[in-house]
Amino acid sequence: MFPFWSAWFESVRFGMDVQQVVALRMMRVAAGGAPAADEMQRMVTEKMAALALAQSAAMTALISGQSIDVAATRALAPVRSRVRANRRRLTRS
Repeated sequence: MFPFWSAWFESVRFGMDVQQVVALRMMRVAAGGAPAADEMQRMVTEKMAALALAQSAAMTALISGQSIDVAATRALAPVRSRVRANRRRLTRS
């Protein structure tokens, strides 16, 4: 039963981090100016990089014979780390 609750807790935490990053980015973009343009540029480039890392991690897991669950977990790892890094960065400034 513990793995279920651990996965549930991590999912909730990830969802809360995502919501916070979206809200903070919306506020920064709404403020306008150079920081807004920089943030929009960063959003696009980070999403493309995170997608490439996620695909690579998932394919590596599948090719090595691991289950779909492991592949999904590995694919989400780069996305989670980017979201957490963005949350830390946006709450600092």
